[in-house]
Amino acid sequence: MTGPDRRSVLKALVATLAALSVGGLDSPVAAAAATASESWTTQTLEAFADTLIPGQRRFPGDVVVAGAVTGPGAVQAGAVGLLASPELPVAPLLPAIAALLDARAVAYAALRLIWLPPTRPPFVGLSFADRTALVGGLFDRDDLDRPIWQVMSLLVGLAFDTAGQQDTVEALGQGHPGLAWLRFPEPDPDGLWRFPDFSYGRPLAVPHPNTTASGSPA
Repeated sequence: MTGPDRRSVLKALVATLAALSVGGLDSPVAAAAATASESWTTQTLEAFADTLIPGQRRFPGDVVVAGAVTGPGAVQAGAVGLLASPELPVAPLLPAIAALLDARAVAYAALRLIWLPPTRPPFVGLSFADRTALVGGLFDRDDLDRPIWQVMSLLVGLAFDTAGQQDTVEALGQGHPGLAWLRFPEPDPDGLWRFPDFSYGRPLAVPHPNTTASGSPA
């Protein structure tokens, strides 16, 4: 790939993943990132996120979100806003990552004699079926850039499945599309989650006598 080397990109992606595991971003920052202009980089990354977790079109004529399904997808859940937040190490490298994906799209289209409209990023110019086929190939075991796409897919999943860019209670209160679609449970009135019912209908083991009140091992 051109620009930053693979090691630098992967390190930034892993650092981003680590930052999100510590806690959500400040909401104003995440919200500002989510309203980024429709640059080619943004369009390519949104199309990538929509390929992994598809959603319905945001407006008539939306070409970035393919509209392969009904309901919200990764784009509606703010996946690109998460990636683009200036608080995260990966943000400066997003143009290089998007350019890499677009280069792969050009090669994919050339091999199959697919015409790509010059007014759109190459990856966006592919049909949803072709986007899916291309993205699937990015995870081939012998693909040099496979680790990059693996971590990118994890980040996209975090945005939809956990609202990783926000505090969970706040995200639920704002009707986060991913959490709402997954029917993520509301917390107790004090903002904490407790699970009084056993998943299997019965306890599977007796708690250790030194277990703390919070449920942690002594």
